[in-house]
Amino acid sequence: MTATTTLPHHAGFAERAAGIAAALRDRWTARRTFRRTVNELSDLSNRELADLGLCRTEIRHIALEAAYGPR
Repeated sequence: MTATTTLPHHAGFAERAAGIAAALRDRWTARRTFRRTVNELSDLSNRELADLGLCRTEIRHIALEAAYGPR
């Protein structure tokens, strides 16, 4: 996934820097959500995952959806 920041051509340095900072913050938050979801689901036993209707091979996909939305 590539993050892009769209700003008007006339935006000054401060506006561009703020846009870049916001984009980095958003990416960091999404990555943290991904890692937390993977860690929490990985800590569950196979039985607990089965109770949720999941298997271990789905953990990464579910974490990606939780962090970045459905694709």
